[in-house]
Amino acid sequence: MKNQLSWKVGGQQGEGIDSTGEIFAIALNRMGYYLYSYRHFSSRIKGGHTNNKIRVSTSEVRSISDDLDLLIAFDQETIDVNAHELNGNGVIIADAKFKPRKPEGIAAQLFSVPFTEIAAELGTSLMKNMVAIGASSAVLGLDITIYKEVVEEIFMKKGLQIVEKNMDAIRAGYEFFNKQAGGQMENFELAKADGKRRMFMIGNDAIALGALAAGSRFMAAYPITPASEIMEFLIKKLPEVGGTVIQTEDEIAAVTMAIGANYAGTRSFTASAGPGLSLMMEAIGLSGMTETPLVIVDTQRGGPSTGLPTKQEQSDLMQMIYGTHGEIPKIVMAPSTAEEAFYDAIQAFNLAEEYQCPVILLSDLQLSLGKQTVEPFEYNKINIQRGKLIKDEQLPELENKDYFKRYELTEDGISPRVLPGTKNGIHHVTGVEHDETGKPSEAASNRKLQMEKRLRKLNNIVERFDKPVHFTLLHDEADVLLIGFNSTRGAIEEAMDRLQEDGIKANHAHIRLLHPFPANELKPIIDQAKKIVVVENNATGQLANLIKMNIGAAEKIQSVLKYDGNPFLPNDVYTKVKELFLVGNLQRF
Repeated sequence: MKNQLSWKVGGQQGEGIDSTGEIFAIALNRMGYYLYSYRHFSSRIKGGHTNNKIRVSTSEVRSISDDLDLLIAFDQETIDVNAHELNGNGVIIADAKFKPRKPEGIAAQLFSVPFTEIAAELGTSLMKNMVAIGASSAVLGLDITIYKEVVEEIFMKKGLQIVEKNMDAIRAGYEFFNKQAGGQMENFELAKADGKRRMFMIGNDAIALGALAAGSRFMAAYPITPASEIMEFLIKKLPEVGGTVIQTEDEIAAVTMAIGANYAGTRSFTASAGPGLSLMMEAIGLSGMTETPLVIVDTQRGGPSTGLPTKQEQSDLMQMIYGTHGEIPKIVMAPSTAEEAFYDAIQAFNLAEEYQCPVILLSDLQLSLGKQTVEPFEYNKINIQRGKLIKDEQLPELENKDYFKRYELTEDGISPRVLPGTKNGIHHVTGVEHDETGKPSEAASNRKLQMEKRLRKLNNIVERFDKPVHFTLLHDEADVLLIGFNSTRGAIEEAMDRLQEDGIKANHAHIRLLHPFPANELKPIIDQAKKIVVVENNATGQLANLIKMNIGAAEKIQSVLKYDGNPFLPNDVYTKVKELFLVGNLQRF
C-alpha cells in the first residue's frame, strides 16, 4: 500500500480540468488524507494547456511532489508535456478519442479509456471528467461512494437526475478500467487515512478568512491574478456581517478607498499583485505620511510588466520594502503556509492600527493559489488590538480653539488617534509635511522632529511580531543553513531531510518578517553556519541581498534561484545544494 502518491490531470483550459481535480481532492480530503495541489494554467480564459497536480499523503505535506504516479490526459499535449515526471511504475490513463501515444523513453503504462464516448452514451460528453475520476479510483482502489456527497453538493441544484448521471459516469469509468486492467493494479492502493475532517483551501481563502476574523468590514480591489480569489471570497461573506466589497476602476482607486475607510474607523484593506502594487506606491506613501492604518495584500507573480500573470515568482520583495518615494515606516510580512496566512492576516490589521502605518502581507502565486490541507483554526487565539484609538470621553476640552495634536511627538513615535467627528478631536490631515496638529509646515526643525517620530515606530516591531523567523535547527554547527520566504518552505524542508540522509548537517530559517528585518534573530544562526544557501524564485537574489545588507556574511552566502515560472520542487533544492558543495557557484534554473 502507498502512504503517498502524486496524481495529475491535464487538458485544454475550459474542458473541466479544474473541476476534475477539485472533486477528486475534496473526496480524499474528507477521508482524512493530507493534500497539496498546484494548478498550472495559462493567462487566457479558454484554450492552452492546463493541469492540476495533487499530492495525496497519510501525513502532512507542504510542497509539490518531484515525480508523478498517475497522469490523467484529455489530450496528447498533456502526455507530451507531463510524461517526463512519471516514475518507472507510473500510469497514464488517456481519452481514447485522441488516439494517445507515449513519448519515446517513457516506461509508464498507458491505458486508453474512452472518456468522451462513455460520457456521451450516458447523456453528455461534458461528463468525461467524471469518467476519468472513476478510472483513477479504480487504479487507487478507492470506493467510489466517497464521491457521492461531493457530487450532490455541486450538482443537486440541477436536480437529482444530474447527480445520478454523474455518479453513473464515475461508476462506468471505474468498471471500464477494472475490466481493461484485469482488476486492482499492484502497488497503487492507498493506505487508509485517519478519517479526520480538515479544511482544504487555497492561501487566498485563508487570507480572506483572516481579514474577516480580524474585523475587516470593507475591501476595495481591482481584479488581478493571482489575488482575485480574496475579493471573490469576501464578496460572498462580507455582506453577511454588514460589510461590503467594492470593485474599483483601478488599483489607485482601490488603495485610496481603503485609506479613506480606515481613516473613518472601519478596518479596510485591498489586495493585488505586482503591477497593481506599482500603481499604489504613491498612496502607500500617503498612508505613511498621514499615519493612517492600511493593510495591503500582494500576491507575487512573474514580472516585469504583464510578465507571467499565472506563474510563480518572488520578485516583488525589494519593491515592497523600498518602492515608495521618500521614507516612511512600513511593515512587510510573509506567511509560508495557509495557516500562517490566516493568522498573519489578523496580525496585519492589528499592526496597522497599533503602529498607524501601511502593512503589506506578501504572498506568492504558489501560496495564494495552491490548495492544501489545513488544520482547523483556533479562533480563541484571535485578539483585536486597535492601538491608541481615543474615544470621546477620553479627550479633554480644546482651549482657545486649538486643534487636537493628532501627530503629537511621542517617545514611541505613535500618536493618539481619533476618528472623524470625535468631540475635541478636530485636526488637519494632509499629505505634505505637517506639525503636531496636521497643519502644513516646511520648517526644517519641524521636518526633522516629525520624520524621526514616524521612523521611531519601527524600533520595537521585531520584538512585537509573532515569530519573525521560523527556525528548524537540528545542529549547533550546521554544514549548511537553508533560508527562504513564502511558499518555498515545504520544498526546503524536504530537501533538508534528504541532505541529512547524505550526511550533510542542514538547518533551516524561513523569514516571516521582511521589514523591519529581524537581523538580531537571524545573525547568531548565520554566524554558526559554515555555508548559507538562500532559495528564492527570482533572478537577482533579492532575499540574499537583503540579508547581506542587514547582516553581512556575503562570503558565506550562495543563492539557488528559479525564475522560469515554476515553483521549486524538493529535488530542485536538494540537487542544487549538493552541487554547491562540489563547485561552490551560484546556481540558477
